[in-house]
Amino acid sequence: MRFDPERFVADCRTASRESDSQEAVREVLERAVEDADGVLARLGSPQQAGMKVLHRSPTLTIFAAQWAPRMSLPAHDHRMWALIGLYCGREDNIYWRRTSARLEAYKATVLFARDVAALPADVIHSVTNPLLRFTCAIHIYGGDFFHTPRSQWSPETLAEEPSDGKSIAELFARENERLRQFQPACRA
Repeated sequence: MRFDPERFVADCRTASRESDSQEAVREVLERAVEDADGVLARLGSPQQAGMKVLHRSPTLTIFAAQWAPRMSLPAHDHRMWALIGLYCGREDNIYWRRTSARLEAYKATVLFARDVAALPADVIHSVTNPLLRFTCAIHIYGGDFFHTPRSQWSPETLAEEPSDGKSIAELFARENERLRQFQPACRA
């Protein structure tokens, strides 16, 4: 069965009404990325970093994220549960926790195509695509990802800063400019 974005969104919306919404939606996402090649074929090969929004409501946000080659996101929080399902490439995550003095790294994971990660609402993580090609993942959040004020931490100082949909869009724009200047031949 080929990946159908509209059907996928409908299934996620239905699953999100379950008592354990994150786990129910996770099952839908796992079935989808099991056919990683089919998801990539349907959503298309990435040409630039970005987020293709598939659904956005006050209770659920779904988008396909395309990370540029060697793209990194600084430590950030979501303030809502999240699911990440890779359908091409690789994603390295460092998990952070607050201490009395500062932010401290405590765990790392690596995701490959067909992997799904479930993140709790209080998670803080940084993300890197270490590859010389694009990484693509479906991201699902238990709320309005673009409207929720969040935090990010400076990669140099680990100072906490505000973050929101606008600041994330600016980061993707900078990455696309870097990609145009540095590696114009990198593609999925």
